[in-house]
Amino acid sequence: MKTFRDAWSTALYGPEGFYRRERPAAHFRTSVHASALFGQAVARLARAVGASEVVDVGAGSGELGQVLRSEGLDVVEVELDDELPSTIAGLVIANEWLDNIPCEIAELDEYGVPRYLLADLSLGDVVEGNDRAWLEEWWPLQEPGDRAEIGLSRDQAWADIVGRLVEGGVAVAIDYGHVRAGRPLYGTVTGFRAGRECDPVLDGSCDVTAHVALDSLGGSLVLQRDALRALGVSAARPSLELAQTDPLRYVAELSSAGEASELLDPSGLGGFGWVWTAAGADAVRLASRALSA
Repeated sequence: MKTFRDAWSTALYGPEGFYRRERPAAHFRTSVHASALFGQAVARLARAVGASEVVDVGAGSGELGQVLRSEGLDVVEVELDDELPSTIAGLVIANEWLDNIPCEIAELDEYGVPRYLLADLSLGDVVEGNDRAWLEEWWPLQEPGDRAEIGLSRDQAWADIVGRLVEGGVAVAIDYGHVRAGRPLYGTVTGFRAGRECDPVLDGSCDVTAHVALDSLGGSLVLQRDALRALGVSAARPSLELAQTDPLRYVAELSSAGEASELLDPSGLGGFGWVWTAAGADAVRLASRALSA
């Protein structure tokens, strides 16, 4: 019997997997789809750290790239089997990419021993080695039935990207997730189909995703609502006086405020985490200034 992770990987990326057959935007909504304001903020971040090129990891249908190119930036889109650049001197954005990297799932059995969850939701072998070490450091289980998504595969994927940064490069992982002080008791694996949350069926018919243990990635963590505010995204509504003097501009600014509100909502997209790493003292200083102003 396959582990849940192996079946999850096949369901997403196998020959008949979800990402081989489906257009992701038809099934779930990300910050990129919510508003061009998100892409414009990423463009401001690129300029703030001196990057003329953005590497968009998990580019989907290229919506972010369209906005970035309109802002005068070069874009490298990386999707599925595409190779990452061997070195990266610009800005890397991985928006809702890590949550779709399958990971092993552990459940504490009746004797308090962590075991791998299998594809049929039964329990398999005892969790040992590096997976066990990751659990003990980042997501220790307490009671029988508690589950954890072992984030080692996500950490390794992100470390591979960070390891490609050269002087001046900045990498930002953006995802929904949690930190050790607030881990969910029973894990977070779920599915999405046609814009609605559904059971995470491992047959390629739906997206299967899980929250990211953001603190295990390393780097600095800031909430999306704080990062976007620092990058100039505001949900302030235009004055009613503008409706009288320039009604078209009023409508446009009102619409923009509504889109910004969705991006900044602390119970939604605004609660996402931005985990960033920069290579070189100047890049660290510039990224810190841009994301915490």
